Amino acid sequence: MGQYQPALLKLYNPEAIARYYSYRPWLAWGRLLRIIFSFAGFILSLKWDEWQDKVEQNKGKRAIQLRELLTRLGPTFIKVGQALSTRPDLIRKDFLEELIKLQDQLPPFDNAIAYKIIETELDRPIDECFSELSPSPVAAASLGQVYRGRLISGEEVAVKVQRPNLRPTLTRDLYLLRWGASWVAPWLPLNLGHDLTLIVDEFGTKLFEEIDYINEGRNAEKFASNFRNDPQVKVPGIYWRYTNTHVLTLEWIDGFKLTDTKRIKEAGLDPEAIIQIGVTSGLQQLLEHGFFHADPHPGNLFAVPDGRMAYIDFGMMDQLEETTKETLVDALVHLVNKDYTDLAEDFVKLGFLTPDTNICPIVPALEAVLGNAIGKNVKDFNFKTITDEFSELMYEYPFRVPAKFALIIRSLVTQEGIALSLNPNFKIVEVGYPYIARRLLTGESPALRRRLLNVLFKDGKFQWQRLENLIAIARTDSSFDVLPTAQMGFQYLMSEEGKFLRRQLVLALTEDDRLHTEDVQRLWNLIKDDLKPDRLLNVAIGILTDLSREGAAAILPKTTFLTPFAGNQSTNKN
Repeated sequence: MGQYQPALLKLYNPEAIARYYSYRPWLAWGRLLRIIFSFAGFILSLKWDEWQDKVEQNKGKRAIQLRELLTRLGPTFIKVGQALSTRPDLIRKDFLEELIKLQDQLPPFDNAIAYKIIETELDRPIDECFSELSPSPVAAASLGQVYRGRLISGEEVAVKVQRPNLRPTLTRDLYLLRWGASWVAPWLPLNLGHDLTLIVDEFGTKLFEEIDYINEGRNAEKFASNFRNDPQVKVPGIYWRYTNTHVLTLEWIDGFKLTDTKRIKEAGLDPEAIIQIGVTSGLQQLLEHGFFHADPHPGNLFAVPDGRMAYIDFGMMDQLEETTKETLVDALVHLVNKDYTDLAEDFVKLGFLTPDTNICPIVPALEAVLGNAIGKNVKDFNFKTITDEFSELMYEYPFRVPAKFALIIRSLVTQEGIALSLNPNFKIVEVGYPYIARRLLTGESPALRRRLLNVLFKDGKFQWQRLENLIAIARTDSSFDVLPTAQMGFQYLMSEEGKFLRRQLVLALTEDDRLHTEDVQRLWNLIKDDLKPDRLLNVAIGILTDLSREGAAAILPKTTFLTPFAGNQSTNKN
């Protein structure tokens, strides 16, 4: 049994943990009783306030009581409190103000122990590593605490030291959570409890990765590489010479927590711009890189004085497969376009429905619930509303939440919660969908170009309104430029890959035995202000230079019908 002791486990292993505690039940059950009694006492306090009509009078006291309760119960429950602290739409303001303190205002452990861990991990005295090191931590979080220091070579750094004896505490809590999930799941309606233990396992796997600081350093460098060309995202550098499993030394970041609206404004920064960076970078992680931050609470995200947004904690990350990324783009587009049959098929591909599920009765249910949540206007879309409405479907239809998507949903809901704290009227689609529309329209990869074709064609027919909607939505993003997109689209049309689209566009313009010049004219009116004559001339010269004479000759006969772009004529032939 020695190799299965919690303190020696390097990777999360639920079977090994279960075997360990099956021989030592008193360790687990004692902890369980403590958890039950702690929450029972808190709930009784709330009820007592109601009976005594002192809810308002004691609400501050109860908020402090909840924070202290979660702190006493340790890292696992602190993580729960951190997640709740990002949801101003779910948690009372008085509770919220206390739970926010769980992000980096937890009680630190003894400095002498922390300094000893640093020297043991780095195998040298502190004064050989650092010319300065704060006598006490500048922040204390659920898994460790941070000291501000300066290397002998002069660089200002943050030194992150892990709490002692962390693995035994985490393994015991994860064992109890998994045991509880296995008991609760059968009592939940339909498939609501399906894979509940797998969700706990996913959380446990990530938690064990989070307490390996070498792994966190590698994650930070991979994340920095993904955003190396993004001038709006800051990632601190790692000092590997002063890093080990329980000590992480990284570049010091000066900044303001994303929830600190007052200081952000005082620094001359625009909270709306910071929101846009946060949401766009979050979507990039999910839909472009596939490597995403699974724990984006405000203690991990900062607004930097130069206008950038900094990520500072890379312990809890996850990787998406390419097919999953592509299907997520499909699902988001289908959701906003209200293509519920295609959306149901996306749910099958993503694992929310089994392949043998009959989606016919599910499609009208999706339309009824999600259509109501989105509203008549795409800007009414709210991710929290969608998740709430979607949960109703899980009571009636065989939906399940795949373990990996539990982290994705948590990440998205948390990011939206941060944005709501900066702007209570924030709508994620106002930033998110323009980004997706721009990505589809620029089509820099074959996969995205295929997705654009899937969006623009339905049942073999070209959807003019969808193209108009995409362009209109993309233009709400100030970084979107119609002309390079049009240039890229024209070059794609003339390429070998664009043969199918050329044929389909000819059919679309002449379907129903008439020329669809009115549709083309509407598109032209939508973009003509962005297409100045001098810019059009430069682009035309560039395209003609790139084209061979034979290539141009092959294309020109197929494009002579595009004359409506040049003027305001509107001819219909029936």
